[in-house]
Amino acid sequence: MAAGRLDRGDGTALAWIDAPGAGPTIVFLPGFRSAMNGDKATGLAAFAAARGQAMLRFDYSGHGASGGDFLDGTIGVWAADALAAIDRLTTGPLILVGSSMGGWIALLTAIARPDRVRAVVGIAAAPDFTERGMWDAMAPAERARLLRDGVLYVPSQYGSPTPISRALIEDGRRHLLLNAAIPFAGKLRLLHGQADPDVPWELALRIAERATTADVEIALVKDGDHRLSRPRDLALLYRTLDALLQEDCA
Repeated sequence: MAAGRLDRGDGTALAWIDAPGAGPTIVFLPGFRSAMNGDKATGLAAFAAARGQAMLRFDYSGHGASGGDFLDGTIGVWAADALAAIDRLTTGPLILVGSSMGGWIALLTAIARPDRVRAVVGIAAAPDFTERGMWDAMAPAERARLLRDGVLYVPSQYGSPTPISRALIEDGRRHLLLNAAIPFAGKLRLLHGQADPDVPWELALRIAERATTADVEIALVKDGDHRLSRPRDLALLYRTLDALLQEDCA
């Protein structure tokens, strides 16, 4: 296993951990304000190591151990971070595992690198969440404050208030996926908890409907929350990946 920091080209360094092994390489894409040292990422790393499977995990700019200011980040910036890490740290076919916002980043990456991405696994995947989950949920006074001040802090059940920048909302609109077909020809697997308080499970159905691939499977966990990081949730993730790796994803 190797770890390091990747200069994305502007002096901002992205922290990464890479484990060599057989292809296709599993790439974990964290969620909004999450990092590569969470339960899903570390559990997935142990799964990959036990199989001798290559795996890459990293932190977006402004997240975890990476450099940069979180408030400078947008969907476009973090998607570019993912491409920089993948292009410079991996070779060959890929299986992308994206959690929440990471599911959006995974789909954008699959569209950008169709020759390399063989499969996408979304864990409570949340494409378009800046519009549907943030902007649409704001009261008129909150929208006005965001547009005036450039940032809005909203309460979060996961810790300190969540900073939402005007740039995040406006840039997110340039990357919306659910209003048109999602051009992806690989295997798509969507895991979602039906007790998710943040991203409705019906969104998995919308993603499946919009994706152009016919190879789509959805697994719903009736009492699953947004994180899906309990031992049995992780076991579902591992079974999903194990099945993909036994198929022809190379």
